[in-house]
Amino acid sequence: MKIALIGHGKMGRMIENIARQRGHEIVAIIDVDNQEDFDSDEFRSADVAIEFTVPSTAVANYERAFERGVPVVSGTTAWGSVDDLRPMIEKYDATFFWTSNFSVGVNIFFAVNRFLARIMNHFSQYKPSMLEIHHIHKLDHPSGTAKTLAEEIIDETARIDRWTEEPAGDDAMVIEHRREGEVPGTHIINWKSPVDTITIEHEANSREGFALGAVIAAEYTKGRHGIITMEQLMGDLLK
Repeated sequence: MKIALIGHGKMGRMIENIARQRGHEIVAIIDVDNQEDFDSDEFRSADVAIEFTVPSTAVANYERAFERGVPVVSGTTAWGSVDDLRPMIEKYDATFFWTSNFSVGVNIFFAVNRFLARIMNHFSQYKPSMLEIHHIHKLDHPSGTAKTLAEEIIDETARIDRWTEEPAGDDAMVIEHRREGEVPGTHIINWKSPVDTITIEHEANSREGFALGAVIAAEYTKGRHGIITMEQLMGDLLK
C-alpha cells in the first residue's frame, strides 16, 4: 500500500517505521517546511494519508488531501468534531477515518467503560470522575480519549449530562488532567460512593500502540468510502 505522511514529528516517524516494517511504501512525507508537496504526483499517488499534526493545521491538511482525492486517517485531536467536517467530506466525496485514540488496548478500554457505565446507571450512589495524565508536550486538555470516555459515560448514565474540568454538582463528571515527563497516556476512571470506589485504568507503556493502530486503520481505510470509525474496524477485527 502507498502511504503519505502528513506530520513527521515523533509520532510520524514511528508510523513511518511501522508502516515500512509491514511492507508499505511511504510515497510522500509532508511537514511544515514542504507544504508544496501536497501538489506532488507522489502525494496524489497515495492510497491513504496518515495525519498527525496539531489542531491549528489539521482541518486545512484534511482539505488539501481531499482536494487531491487522497483518503485521510487522522489522529490529531482538539480540532473540532467529525460532524463539523461532514460538509467538507460531502463536498469532495472524501474518505476520512478519525478516532481519539488508535490504540487497540484503549478501544478495548472504551468497551469496558461503556459496559461499566451501563451497570452504574442502576446505582445512583456512585459518581464518576476521571484523571488523565500525558507528557508535557501535549498542550490540549482534556485529552481526546478522555472526552470520548466521558461522552460514553454520559450516553450510558441518565444522571450524568455533561463533563467539566471544574468542581461541579452531581449531574457533571469532573475530568482532571496532569502533564508529566514523557508519559504516553494514562486514563483512570473512578466511580465513588460513600462506602467504596470502583476504578478502571488504562496505561500506555509506549506510543508504539498508537502508531501501530494508525497503520492498521490506514490498511482498513484503503478501498472504503465516507466516514469510517474505530468501532467499525474493531467490530470487523472481532468477527
